[in-house]
Amino acid sequence: MVSILALWLPILVAAVIVFVASSVLHMALPYHRTDYARIQNEDDVMEAMRKAGVQPGDYMMPHCSSPSALKDPAVLEKFKKGPVAAMTVMPSGTPTMGGQLVQWFFYCVLVSICAAYIAGRALEPGAHYLSAFRFAGATAFFAYTLGLWQDSIWYKKSWSTTLKNTFDGLVYGLLTGGTFGWLWPN
Repeated sequence: MVSILALWLPILVAAVIVFVASSVLHMALPYHRTDYARIQNEDDVMEAMRKAGVQPGDYMMPHCSSPSALKDPAVLEKFKKGPVAAMTVMPSGTPTMGGQLVQWFFYCVLVSICAAYIAGRALEPGAHYLSAFRFAGATAFFAYTLGLWQDSIWYKKSWSTTLKNTFDGLVYGLLTGGTFGWLWPN
């Protein structure tokens, strides 16, 4: 068994490597540019939302406050007429990435800590590279990807976006596994 404290170096190095890799995947490669589609008449829709006073938050429309609302003919008609949407409204203003990048880095550290915990409980000091790679890499892959699938299942998030993010998670898992294999203590 290897303690998490003994794995501080692979934890931090893996987090930094994944952080940098995610920047490359999202900024340099073009495949994420199609994750979101443009709404026709965007200006009109945005104006209608402003007039309605829609505040930042998560919304579902038509909204049902309980399962029994699905028996109401007026609610069923709203679903039939559409649009049906699950959406996140963000605060107004020019987008800034600083806070999100800090949160992302801490999330990468958290995933690496989880990978360290699993690998550290399964392996001894001096474990073979491939053993550390497998435990840490698989744990990181699961942490970066499996929760994303729920949004496609329940909220109809595009499967193509979920699969692209799953590919990203595979890259992050491989990088995390490689880092733990490389820096596993003797």
